[in-house]
Amino acid sequence: MENKYIPISCHFYDELEALAVKRIKSKIVFLEDDLENEIEDLIVDFKNINKEEFMILSSGKQIRLDKIVRVNDLVPTSYC
Repeated sequence: MENKYIPISCHFYDELEALAVKRIKSKIVFLEDDLENEIEDLIVDFKNINKEEFMILSSGKQIRLDKIVRVNDLVPTSYC
């Protein structure tokens, strides 16, 4: 069963949006099935699905925002 979605800070979301607008290829570390994964890709969009926020990558991969561990040097906990 999936964990309850925990909204990320507005400042961190703004940083992610800036990477998308500037089309900066980013190294994204995230949790999937309780394992840490890493992908390098462009963030192209964001969307809400069932009150959960996701980033959409150019590859089509969708990552739930509260599963992000790090994007480049940005760490979500530093924006709380």
